[in-house]
Amino acid sequence: MKKILIIGASGFVGKYLSEQLVLERVSERTSEKYQVIGMGTSLHHPLEGQFDNFKWISADTSRKGDWQNHVAVSDIVINLAGRNIFKRWSKTYKQAIYDSRILTTRHIVDAMEKGKPAKLMNASAVGYYGDMGETLLSETDSAGSDFLAKVCNDWESQALAADKKGIKVCIMRFGVVLGAQGALSKMVPAFKFFVGGPLGSGRQWFPWIHIKDLYRAVKFLMNHPDSEGTFNFTGPSPVRQKDFAKALGLALNRPAFMPAPAFMIRMMMGELGDSLLQSQKTFPGKLMEKGFEFEFQNTGEALGDIFKK
Repeated sequence: MKKILIIGASGFVGKYLSEQLVLERVSERTSEKYQVIGMGTSLHHPLEGQFDNFKWISADTSRKGDWQNHVAVSDIVINLAGRNIFKRWSKTYKQAIYDSRILTTRHIVDAMEKGKPAKLMNASAVGYYGDMGETLLSETDSAGSDFLAKVCNDWESQALAADKKGIKVCIMRFGVVLGAQGALSKMVPAFKFFVGGPLGSGRQWFPWIHIKDLYRAVKFLMNHPDSEGTFNFTGPSPVRQKDFAKALGLALNRPAFMPAPAFMIRMMMGELGDSLLQSQKTFPGKLMEKGFEFEFQNTGEALGDIFKK
């Protein structure tokens, strides 16, 4: 049975991937399903006991331990581990953001068997590029210089070290993932109380991807054994922040005319506020070159699907 290990499986994206993969057949020619192992710091997982092909392991992956034995025997390792960035950044919390990603990835690579035909699918983020204004960003563009860019750059470097062991590595640079939870859950309340709107000037580019397309892209790369390298996991139609706010207002049947001034965002959120005001006009060129087709072509379609109920 093909084994998939999802590290960081208790987060928004990790839960969704786990829920989908336990139901997924290994191929159309068989009824065999994947053996999915979820791992994270939570004591329990919602899928525990519901599926014979799902196992939950509670572990602090920023430390070495017995959990690494599961890395060695897995065919695909999906690494999503990392502390939530949507909190005010103290010096201590910034170190936790960094360590939770870099140390976990280092331990994963250390545990992988040299020469084993395995694949490491490692999360990163479009924060890698920093604030790039109007530049259309492809996977070959260089890293920025701010805190999140440094985290992403070092995170990716740790994952790419697996290449020396003959392991194929896919770096997944996520945009803002749209779904019922995650970032949207923090935006929606303001719109429901008629005080929603763009952040700052609203002219900055907003990188996004629907959670369903994220899952489909993960599966697409899993099913292409030769796939490796870096991939922008963002929607095919870049959108400005003010236009995203307008689309969200339409999906919720609420106005989107109350902008949050940049100085207020910085005052309330500190360094995190600066990152929320960045502009990243990313394009998923490598996914599309390989033949991946997005189900959701724009934010109107994506948000309409999420809020259709």
